[in-house]
Amino acid sequence: MSDASYPYQDPTLGPAQRAEDLLSRLPLEVKAGLMFQPLAGIGDFDAPGPIGYPSTRTLLERRINHFNTLQALSVREMAEWANAVQEEARKLPFGIPVTISSDPRHGFGNNPGTGLSAGPFSQWPEQLGFGALDDPDLVARFADTVRREYRAVGIALALHPQIDLATEPRWSRAGGTYGESVEITRRLAVAYVRGLQGDQLGPTSVAAMGKHFPGGGPQLDGEDPHFEYGQEQVYPGGLWDMHLQPFKDVLAAGLSQIMPYYGVPIDTEYEEVGFSFNKQIVTGLLREQLGFDGIVCSDWGILSATPWGVQHLSFEERMARAIEAGIDQLGGEARPEYLIKLVQDGKISEDRIDRSARRLLKEKFALGLFDNPFVDVAEAERTVGTAAVRAEGLAAQAAAHTLLRNDEGPAQLPLRKGIRVYVDGMDPVALAGRANVVASPEEADVAIVRLAAPFEQRGVPGELESFFHAGSLEFPVDDVEHIEKISRAAPTVVDVYLDRGTILTPILPHADSVLVDFGASDEAFARVLFGEAEPRGRLPMELPSSTEAVAASRPDVPSDTADPAFEFGVGLRYANWVPQPHPTDEEKAATTLVRPNGNRYRLHRTGVGQLLKDPDAKAILTEDLPQLFSHPMLNVSLGMAFPTAVAMVGGDLDDDARERLFSRLTAL
Repeated sequence: MSDASYPYQDPTLGPAQRAEDLLSRLPLEVKAGLMFQPLAGIGDFDAPGPIGYPSTRTLLERRINHFNTLQALSVREMAEWANAVQEEARKLPFGIPVTISSDPRHGFGNNPGTGLSAGPFSQWPEQLGFGALDDPDLVARFADTVRREYRAVGIALALHPQIDLATEPRWSRAGGTYGESVEITRRLAVAYVRGLQGDQLGPTSVAAMGKHFPGGGPQLDGEDPHFEYGQEQVYPGGLWDMHLQPFKDVLAAGLSQIMPYYGVPIDTEYEEVGFSFNKQIVTGLLREQLGFDGIVCSDWGILSATPWGVQHLSFEERMARAIEAGIDQLGGEARPEYLIKLVQDGKISEDRIDRSARRLLKEKFALGLFDNPFVDVAEAERTVGTAAVRAEGLAAQAAAHTLLRNDEGPAQLPLRKGIRVYVDGMDPVALAGRANVVASPEEADVAIVRLAAPFEQRGVPGELESFFHAGSLEFPVDDVEHIEKISRAAPTVVDVYLDRGTILTPILPHADSVLVDFGASDEAFARVLFGEAEPRGRLPMELPSSTEAVAASRPDVPSDTADPAFEFGVGLRYANWVPQPHPTDEEKAATTLVRPNGNRYRLHRTGVGQLLKDPDAKAILTEDLPQLFSHPMLNVSLGMAFPTAVAMVGGDLDDDARERLFSRLTAL
């Protein structure tokens, strides 16, 4: 027999019954607070929040109890902060626990609008890499790892999976998808949701938020609707239903939450307003036709930053429009007083607020947050980033490599152990025990070049647009010339990190072997190079041969560019492959690792993270740009090109100091 004072406090009752009882007791201001999910900073409750948000204490005072966190601090810091948040929430009337959420943070993404640095968590390939492997069992194990590591530090809601189809090669969000194939996406998305949630949502689950309903891939000119110039979503191939299909599958698998995208559907049967403002989409299609009764959370900032199609409305009117469309929670917003006023003015009924509050409370009860919202900090440190899961993540990174060319000759993969190699774009330390690293391609038996897919740097450094890899898929001319110069001196292996499509055509004449990866450490790449692991990926999307072919393709149609350089599904294998052993400590000690002297880095193409891996470069940065290390955006800036990062953090550098910094790094 329970000794609970009220039914909502009785753990023997079901989540729906408990939610109904609590809802009946809540005043309007508490119910309104449930319907907002802003960013909250880890640390001092009274410090200003990230990116202009209020402090954590202010959010709690506004009765907001869903917090989205961007930071990737130590396990202890994250777990202790989560416990402190829950302790403060318990002091408030009704003691509603906080649901802490996160974007993806187990890969290589460094974009505060899409995915976060792995930090202390185990590191795996980006979602495109899982698409390249097409292994539902692996995806389920990965999702289970995410579940355990998230819950260990107090995160109970995943703002993923992203199950859009990457049918437009230029789209900057492709790296978060499983690729262009609807069939691969369907099976992997279901495996991921089940790995996070289990057969049904419970106290050890992480609630999954599938996005971006009804499919965010077919963007006009490949632009993204985070920005006004990219708001148009188009279907010239008539494949609306194909893009919708993965959502039907995850709904059938018990998905707890859905996020509509920012985009505006053009020339369809639906009104041309952003999906979260579109009643035909949220209520008509999602609720009534597909029967979804879970939580619908808008994408972040639709009222204050991305009100596409309703720009003419006031903030208050936009809020009313989104709630009327069927949105339960406003992502990235923190102004419940507007919602309270809408109810008080008779513009939204309290019954309508109750419908959303009921869903949000029910999920909190199902996740066990009312019964025990706290985490064991010591257990969290034992759970997150264990050697076993790091090893599995590393193996997945290696396996997802996709081999596109492997010509006979000295650079044919796998490489022979003990050869002399020149490396460009990777840390020579990763080759210890495998090869002798020399200072120039002229001294090498083989040259190894690692690149990232090209993009156009846009926006003000440090602001959201500057983190998106968008625009042209063409490698700059100097990149091609650089690879050509290396290849004239030594047979060359080229590896390209794909976070979206790219045009490899100009590079192919200068590369004997070509791989692509979808987020892989230098160690994972080295294992593939020397046969300790086999590249098992197959291209999850077509790679076009020219800009003209991309421009002529239809954004909603997969594999729609003429004469692609590499077709969807391409992926070579090593002939008669026998796994080679990892190098021993003795073998590592026996090899030489020489870094080039002078022009070690092409700074306009070098990411901050790469410089921080080099002790010499890190020492220079510590002396000449110390503010980099304390900058709040560092953990999401590791992939940012170095000059852009300097513009972001080094606003107080005078011309002489900036020139000195670049000269010292160039001289390495």
